[in-house]
Amino acid sequence: MLETYFADLFWLFVAFGAGAILGTFTGLIPGFHVNNVALIAVSLTPIAVGIGLPLDLVAGMIVSCGTVHTFLNYIPSALVGAPDDNMALALLPGHRMLVTGQAAQGVAYSARGSQMGMIMAIPLLIVARLLFGDNPGLNWFEGSRDILPWLLLSISTFLLMTETTRLPWPTFLQKITSWMRVPLPRPIRVSIPIFAFRYEREWNAIDLRLGSSSRKAGIFVALAFFLLSGMYGWAVFELPARSPVGMPSATLLMPSLAGLFGIANLIDIYVTTSEMPKQEPNWELPPMKPLAVPTFLSAIVSSVMAILPGMTAAQATVVVMSIRNITGRLRDPNFVPADFEYSPSSRDMSPEEMLAERRRLFMEEVGGPVDEEEAIETNDMEADLDEEDIEVSVSEDEEMTDFEALIALAQETPENFDEIEEVNKQDLEVIAVLSSVNTSVTVMVLGFLYMVGRPRSGAALALNMIYPIDIWGTLEPPSDFVRLVAITIFAGLFSVPVMIKLSKGMLKLHELIPLRTMVLSVILFVSGLVWFSTGFIGLGVLVIGTLMGLMPPRIGIRRSHGMGIILVPIMIYTFGQQFDSFGFI
Repeated sequence: MLETYFADLFWLFVAFGAGAILGTFTGLIPGFHVNNVALIAVSLTPIAVGIGLPLDLVAGMIVSCGTVHTFLNYIPSALVGAPDDNMALALLPGHRMLVTGQAAQGVAYSARGSQMGMIMAIPLLIVARLLFGDNPGLNWFEGSRDILPWLLLSISTFLLMTETTRLPWPTFLQKITSWMRVPLPRPIRVSIPIFAFRYEREWNAIDLRLGSSSRKAGIFVALAFFLLSGMYGWAVFELPARSPVGMPSATLLMPSLAGLFGIANLIDIYVTTSEMPKQEPNWELPPMKPLAVPTFLSAIVSSVMAILPGMTAAQATVVVMSIRNITGRLRDPNFVPADFEYSPSSRDMSPEEMLAERRRLFMEEVGGPVDEEEAIETNDMEADLDEEDIEVSVSEDEEMTDFEALIALAQETPENFDEIEEVNKQDLEVIAVLSSVNTSVTVMVLGFLYMVGRPRSGAALALNMIYPIDIWGTLEPPSDFVRLVAITIFAGLFSVPVMIKLSKGMLKLHELIPLRTMVLSVILFVSGLVWFSTGFIGLGVLVIGTLMGLMPPRIGIRRSHGMGIILVPIMIYTFGQQFDSFGFI
């Protein structure tokens, strides 16, 4: 009995160690996902069993590899600029930390975020079991299968509606609708208190004009890119994939994601950045208390995202940060929302336009009046003024000039206010939330595999193919599941110091090798990996994905809308199952 116990413990640590080493490589190598290791493990399983290795070893190795990967994949995302799909949103805040010399602090926050995500997700496994499982449980999973396409559509719509970029409508539409403004005989005022925030709106006219700075235009463009990515994804899933060197389980999804979220970002970095500043050695992990609420919310959202096919940590992060911005605004009217999206369209403004836009935002912040006619004449960015939500809290007899408003705002600003420090705080919170979501989703996917028997990732699919899954059908979890959760915890504890050490080495590498040389080397490496795994068809998919990935930052929308490559085909398939009884789809 004791020998059996020590034998199981020995294989447990072997699985953890082997998976940790593989997870370190997959986390550091751009484009080489844990799914690749999992699929290779599936093909080698008969050989492993033939030489006497237990299946527990292979299963534990896959779980350990996946956990370590979620910690370390921040490094190539922020320090190199080659993320996988889960860490795509880390590019902007991570790159800002790098170019301001605070990359070490970003790594520390990412490590703490992943660590807290794992800690928060494990207790939520019990809650998820009671909600989605059966006997005992509410068995929400079976009920959610009928509404799955509607859930995906609702979440996709929410992600699109949270796009904040303002874009101009086509010039001919602006000219056609230029007369569509009808003054009202008397203003209509609405004032609604919402917690500490008061929503105040005043209409002086019915304005249907399509202007040169419209948030609805930004949403429309984001929708178009989302659908374009979906059509691209549909073609990717239909094309044949074959490795010229015989690599198993070739898939064109890897080169498509590498192009959309990896090579495109590397090209942007190669063009815009030549060298890195000296980095501050601030490697101390941040305290847990300030991150407790956002990471707990991340774990809750991850538990929902983990059961939905096609949803990744990128989408979960947008949901978490959007909720954070909305609730923060409701609690505090002066709340500054976090910039978690890549929106460089403002860099294309002229100095006069940037000044006018900043002045308008200042006026809204202090509650000063915004004159529609003056805004249209001086800036041509307010033609759709009544189309957007604008807060007005000062009556006509309290009018102040722009200069007076700026003076008032300056007087109210604390002397110790540091705008750069405030931006860094927001970036660090985004990094921590994204890392937390990334790890939480991995833990919850493992849990749902044992709760409902449905894999929601490539690693979980491989685990389901090679390992007999004992469904968690009672109050007591299966022993195999407990063993894999223990491996997850060990892997998480192991990953934090390893992540710090490897990041130090990566920053030293930045000092030795010019940034552009390193970026070019990564592009060539990823391209070679794509050829080895999918051949010339994969290279063609990579090129098209890269061209599409270059579009969002130049338009000004979030790159995460590119996840339509997975979501749109899944929604077409699930809606087709429900409504296409004749088999047209």
